[in-house]
Amino acid sequence: MQIDKDLVTYLETLGRIALSEEQRAETEKDLQSILDYIDTLNELDTDGVEPASHSFPVANVVREDEVTNTARADEILQNAPDSREGCFAVPKTVE
Repeated sequence: MQIDKDLVTYLETLGRIALSEEQRAETEKDLQSILDYIDTLNELDTDGVEPASHSFPVANVVREDEVTNTARADEILQNAPDSREGCFAVPKTVE
């Protein structure tokens, strides 16, 4: 892909920024350098290389969820200040 003035102007519009002519020329050169570097990276032989999301192995340190007790509504509702028909009763907040 070739970076040109039209693309830089379009990106300037998308980013809602105003660049001077000197900044546009510099941005055009910088963006082209970035794309050239990416093309260089695409030429590398990566066959047999596994994708990595981290540079070191990451293990899940969180324990597995286990059900240790069942919800007993009547016992739980004993702690509620007010309950009706097996549910917590709360004051009305919306008119």
